Amino acid sequence: MLSLARLAAAASLAVSVWPNASAAETIISARYTDPTTRYDHGILGDAVEWGALEVTLDNATTRRFVLPETLVYEDTSPRLADLDQDGSPEVIVVETSLTRGARLAIYGPSGRLARTEHIGRKNRWLAPIGAADFTGDGRLEVAMVVTPHLAGRVELLAYNGTELETIATTSGFTNHRIGDRLIAGGIRDCGDGSQILLAQMPWRDTGDSPMVALGLQDRMLVPVPFSVPFTDDNVTKAQACTLAPE
Repeated sequence: MLSLARLAAAASLAVSVWPNASAAETIISARYTDPTTRYDHGILGDAVEWGALEVTLDNATTRRFVLPETLVYEDTSPRLADLDQDGSPEVIVVETSLTRGARLAIYGPSGRLARTEHIGRKNRWLAPIGAADFTGDGRLEVAMVVTPHLAGRVELLAYNGTELETIATTSGFTNHRIGDRLIAGGIRDCGDGSQILLAQMPWRDTGDSPMVALGLQDRMLVPVPFSVPFTDDNVTKAQACTLAPE
């Protein structure tokens, strides 16, 4: 049975944005639909994933993108971000193959625009962190943790309109525990550039895990530790700039 927490997260609007009258078509909200049990991973605490993505446009029309039986959306909710800064947001999702694991995908009003490669085997997942300008070029990069329960590989991806390019990686950090219904962590910018807030691995149900902020320096993701553990409350304080790294 689909948990109420996951149902609410998936059905909620990812981000609210103002319609852009100059754009031909602008996505203003997105949600997952068509719950399915065809993939038995259960990494988000239950056996139900999603078979379709529904986007609403600024002209009040909706569009549905239905995956083939070999794929599911293995995610909490879609994320909206204007990656190319053209005034119209894209949708960031996790698509998972029943045999080759997860990949990150970007959607526009007409469908999929870009994607990463699948991780390569069944029951391998990735957890998106969010999008922000890490390079200072005015465009937003996408941050994610690939296999957050194994290697904890953090990847920073640049979107050029047709492809996603990995521009920096590091390992040993996470934003999710097996069975958690939500993805933790996030991104902050307190005047020194965008930073990713994550837990240093291992992050378990019992015991504290150090919280770190990863920033981009010379095309490398460099961690700076906090003196407090990784918790939702401390992440919120760090994003509000009331809590700083050491």
